[in-house]
Amino acid sequence: MSPIIRVGTRGSGLALTQTKAVIAALRKLAPTTEYTIETISSVGDQHADAPLETLGIGMFTNEIEEALLNGRIDLALHSLKAAPTETSQSLTVVPVLEREDPRDVLVNRWKASLLDLPEAARIGTSSPRRTAQLRHGRKDVELIPIRGNVETRIKKAGGPDYDGTVLAAAGVKRLGLSKHVAEYLSPHICTPAPGQAALAAEARATDTDLLASIRQITHKPTAAAVEAERSILRAAGGGCQIPIGALAEMDGSSIRLFATVTPLDGSVSYRVEIEGDIDDPEVAGRAAYQALLDQGAGDLMHGVTS
Repeated sequence: MSPIIRVGTRGSGLALTQTKAVIAALRKLAPTTEYTIETISSVGDQHADAPLETLGIGMFTNEIEEALLNGRIDLALHSLKAAPTETSQSLTVVPVLEREDPRDVLVNRWKASLLDLPEAARIGTSSPRRTAQLRHGRKDVELIPIRGNVETRIKKAGGPDYDGTVLAAAGVKRLGLSKHVAEYLSPHICTPAPGQAALAAEARATDTDLLASIRQITHKPTAAAVEAERSILRAAGGGCQIPIGALAEMDGSSIRLFATVTPLDGSVSYRVEIEGDIDDPEVAGRAAYQALLDQGAGDLMHGVTS
């Protein structure tokens, strides 16, 4: 009888698309293994109209991790940027597959670039990080809260209440919705969240055979990049709600890490660029964190959520 792996994920179209991609990669390793998908509603899903900053760290992952711990599922799939940097010692998080495009994108009714948007254009974003960074570049644009899955936010971007929205390029591309993109935003304008566009598989630490299979579908450059980015968050002592943007890229045996911290009013942008060794990405992350501290960003990293 073939083994059956129960996979837990959120129920959105994007979450299911990502989950099926990971399962397809695992099936290539063990074609006789069967997989079942169980959708699990997170706090973030249950409170779809609440501002994200009010829901706490792990808003999209806590319920799925609980299902892992109590044996309801065997494997969890997450968007890595939503996963807390610190988890239970009973669970292990592994980056899987090659990262998609980590940038943010602008969608709007005029198909205009950020610089060409009309004054007072109403742009929806669910992310205080994006709000802060966009305010730094376009103080005249009205940034208003928006919730919903990728498809819903794109639909709202041309409706009566919004003129546009900003969201992750990865989700748009994975769902085949790139035709709606007006501009792929430069990371120096809108720096992605640490781990953005990467996927993570999570299993119980005692399930060593399953973890070994998961690690076979890890893309090493992606794993190094997200480790550098997320190590900044760990150094700051928090998770995905700290107002940090970070993007690491590979250059041979080196890793280049660009990181920013921006207050919600967009009044200033602290930014650093660090070069490190691809074999020790955590060092690059800690160096970026220290450089941001040296610039004066400590209060923002430790006292403001995003």
